[in-house]
Amino acid sequence: MTVSTARRATLLVAGLFGFAGVVSAAIASHASGDPRLMGGASAMCLAHAPALLALYAAWPNLRTAPLAAVLLIAGTLLFAGDLTMRHALGHGLFPMSAPTGGTLMMAGWLAIALGSLLQPRNI
Repeated sequence: MTVSTARRATLLVAGLFGFAGVVSAAIASHASGDPRLMGGASAMCLAHAPALLALYAAWPNLRTAPLAAVLLIAGTLLFAGDLTMRHALGHGLFPMSAPTGGTLMMAGWLAIALGSLLQPRNI
């Protein structure tokens, strides 16, 4: 995958996470079952969609943008996916998927922080 393709894919996923966040918020408000599961999935999607937008914008200068994007995307998919599966099917994706996703998201945020300490790409 080229840098340009990876960057555009980050923007695509940001839009999909924003969409999924709004949909899961509506499900939490209107569907039967525990609203906390879909509310949590919504929160993770809506928190990380703007972060991915910011990474897209910072991509040319932030050395860790690709790594941070992969970690945030994978972590959000695992965490929100596990909560969504629990809501819809009564069981998660696999054991420890939500904690694994949470750990990946934390690593993504640390990758962003690390990027602030590194020399920008284009000076």
